[in-house]
Amino acid sequence: MIPLDIPRRIHDLGHLVGNTPLLAVHFTYKGRERRIFAKAENLNMTGSIKDRMALHVLRRAYEVGALRPGMPMAEATSGNTGIAFSALGRALGHPVTIFMPDWMSQERKDLIRSLGATIRLVSREEGGFLGSIRLSEELAATSGCFLPCQFSNEDNVAAHMESTGPEIWWQLHFQGLVPDAFVAGVGTGGTIMGVGKFLRSQHPAVKLHPLEPSNSPTLSTGHKVGKHRIQGISDEFIPSIVKLDELDPVVGVDDGDSILMAQMLASKLGLGVGISSGANFLGALKVQEELGPDAVVVTIFSDDNKKYLSTDLMREEPVKAGFLSTGVELLGFEACRRVCRTCCDGDACAYVVPEGAARPCGR
Repeated sequence: MIPLDIPRRIHDLGHLVGNTPLLAVHFTYKGRERRIFAKAENLNMTGSIKDRMALHVLRRAYEVGALRPGMPMAEATSGNTGIAFSALGRALGHPVTIFMPDWMSQERKDLIRSLGATIRLVSREEGGFLGSIRLSEELAATSGCFLPCQFSNEDNVAAHMESTGPEIWWQLHFQGLVPDAFVAGVGTGGTIMGVGKFLRSQHPAVKLHPLEPSNSPTLSTGHKVGKHRIQGISDEFIPSIVKLDELDPVVGVDDGDSILMAQMLASKLGLGVGISSGANFLGALKVQEELGPDAVVVTIFSDDNKKYLSTDLMREEPVKAGFLSTGVELLGFEACRRVCRTCCDGDACAYVVPEGAARPCGR
């Protein structure tokens, strides 16, 4: 049985995670005004979408008895997941050890340390990202610590099927819209698989496009090839929770183009997002080009730009032929209303429901 203070703490942390705004970003491209919808996941507790997965995994681990109060935990990460588990793990009273490739941004390393976790940096010679996973598994085997296993844990998918997907659906629903396509960069694949499962349960015709850097097309080739600067996606392998046969074609975008797009979102609209958010926006634009300029295409602003202050995001990026960002003129954005949580636990719904429509929480 879970001690009473743990459910209370998890409930309180839940108010800091999820239920983010859906932004309608207005822009012109090829002389025509358009809009793309982006979930503002940079507004989560630690500034990334990984907070959703981390909180859900911890909640479920307590429920099934895999995690107990005070138990140490460890995880391999490229940054955002490590930050999320460090913050949430420490908030719940767990010692946390994070294994991370040593070439990730200095901000990621400093944030993990600042959140009270122990960080073990892994060099390319030690195996880089795959080496980080191996070392975390070795620690779990010898010390008995809890290992979330984000790349193979189906609770990762469930986190987005139960929260991110429903939020997107209802935020569009209250504008009289249904999504034509959803695009998301693949790190663990939890976002594209979980959001995709929910959206298809409501609208089977929706397109689901995983995104990768064209500089390093791991999803398309099946193995690590090339290198790229979009931290958090396209690591060194295809995670087991990613089912490419259930998805639509992979979308590839250039990392330099993604940097330019992220810079534009910050400097033109004040949206301080990371490089993967720029990539997701461009991926959504490519899909919209195929479906038509009025298509309702949704993507994710995965994290904030504060984790990239020492990277090329803060430097002048050369423009290359074929870049999409050079044809985009950002005009502004609207923030679609937040919706009540499916787990609102008896709290009153904070919005007006149209007559005859069901609330997301079923109440």
